[in-house]
Amino acid sequence: MAPRNQIAQIKNLPLTLVFLVLLTVAFVFPTQAYALGQTAAVPSLPDFVASVVDGNANALRGIYVPGVMAFPIIQQPMGNPGYVSSTESTVTQFSIASEVGNIGLLAHNYLAGAGFFQLTPGTIITLVYGNGQTQSFMIVDVQRYQALSPLSPYSNFRDVETETVFTAEQLFNHVYRGDFHLTLQTCIEQDGNLSWGRLFVIATPVAVKSLDQLSSLHQNLFPN
Repeated sequence: MAPRNQIAQIKNLPLTLVFLVLLTVAFVFPTQAYALGQTAAVPSLPDFVASVVDGNANALRGIYVPGVMAFPIIQQPMGNPGYVSSTESTVTQFSIASEVGNIGLLAHNYLAGAGFFQLTPGTIITLVYGNGQTQSFMIVDVQRYQALSPLSPYSNFRDVETETVFTAEQLFNHVYRGDFHLTLQTCIEQDGNLSWGRLFVIATPVAVKSLDQLSSLHQNLFPN
């Protein structure tokens, strides 16, 4: 667990900086690190939807990518935008992304976030709401950034591909603001540094009219 003064520092940060420090703190003061073992087979989309519905039409309850992941989604506790679940195979919805009109999902790279590294442009991501309704997105970009000062919440970040350097606020605006979209975030480990960088998977909405149509789309993209 992070010390109380460390948690207080997180809560006092500007909201646009919280997203950069929230995973760093968990790695500096880990509660428990779980090794990813043999993963269970990913269920069909209808079976997964049935497993996460709870009747709440306003709450995201699951994220699904055929052959890759079928994870429940939880929400951050009220007033704690730095919270990320330490439960294996669970993704956390980022409340600050919701405040700017988009969907952000967080996970540790040693837990559910490991699956984020398997995602590539063109992949369809399906989100499931508590009433069983689904919302689909297609991945349009996968972005990697190096934290130039990994343990500082005020670190600048270098785009690994373009070498463009962003301030924390510029990076937040780049990956979380703009037209409606989905952003997945986790940390990048390199050279033994668990918070060396950040991975962002960006996906935009896809129009799908029914669960059957969505299942068919998944089958066409991921044939057996």
